[in-house]
Amino acid sequence: MRRSWILLAVLLAGCAGGPGKKQIAVIPKATSHVFWIAVQTGAMAAGKELGVEVLWNGPSSETEYSRQIQIVDSMVARRVDGIAIAAAERKALVQAVERAVDAGIPVTVFDSGLDSEKYMTFVATNNVEGGKIAARELARLIGNEGSVALLMHAPGSQSTMDREKGFEDTMAAEFPNIKIVARQFSQSDRAKGRAAAENFLAANPGLKGIFASAEPGSVGASLAIKARELQNKVMLVGFDSSDGLIEDLKEGSIDALVVQDPFKIGYESVRTIVEKLGGKEPPKRMDLSARVVHKEDLEQAEIRKLLLLDQKKN
Repeated sequence: MRRSWILLAVLLAGCAGGPGKKQIAVIPKATSHVFWIAVQTGAMAAGKELGVEVLWNGPSSETEYSRQIQIVDSMVARRVDGIAIAAAERKALVQAVERAVDAGIPVTVFDSGLDSEKYMTFVATNNVEGGKIAARELARLIGNEGSVALLMHAPGSQSTMDREKGFEDTMAAEFPNIKIVARQFSQSDRAKGRAAAENFLAANPGLKGIFASAEPGSVGASLAIKARELQNKVMLVGFDSSDGLIEDLKEGSIDALVVQDPFKIGYESVRTIVEKLGGKEPPKRMDLSARVVHKEDLEQAEIRKLLLLDQKKN
């Protein structure tokens, strides 16, 4: 009996959050990819600097929509002071997020959008612009003509859908001599991304370039190009960064990476909630910029900081 009372006391203390620091739940699409680890680093830095407790919790993969909903509901039940979430699927997470808002919890949506306007702030890379940047870079690499393929991420992922739209619209509007001859999803899986890229290369022997709209597809496409020894023959523009992608950029199976600032995304997601809790009204939308990185850029101090290269060495 005594053990049961102790357990109950612990649970109640956890639900109440205690009299000390405010608690902000940060819920990514997944926890394993390097991008999300960098987001976590930024969120934790904001928590430390601003004096709040950051509760980091997310599903293991970006297609576990039901698990992400469970995490949101558990944070609402815990009565956290704020929630920041990257919605794994723009429709599936609507009701869970709106339940949090209706409970009086300020919600910042980060990285990937939601089919709702009830959130407080949206913090993300301007992904449509990121897709445009990728289209122009791939066009430059292939001499503004030829056939290319689009390795998409996952249905319903708003951030990557925006990149893909920006890419396709820019190719159609600005590069009439370039044709997108194939499209396929990686389903946020490197092996499936590789299989899709292998299909592109097998079915289109004259293919001149590939754009992969997220890290798993970028890794998969790079593996396919290396396996067929098509470096410098099929140009690859990837999106996001990881240790493996940076190595592939150095050795030439990737020709350019369009990168975000995940540390800043995590930091601003927490900061906007702290601002709201302090009585201020943060902006409805914060657009952050993406940029192209080439092999020769990797020694620049600014790029090293953006990609957390020096932190990885320590």
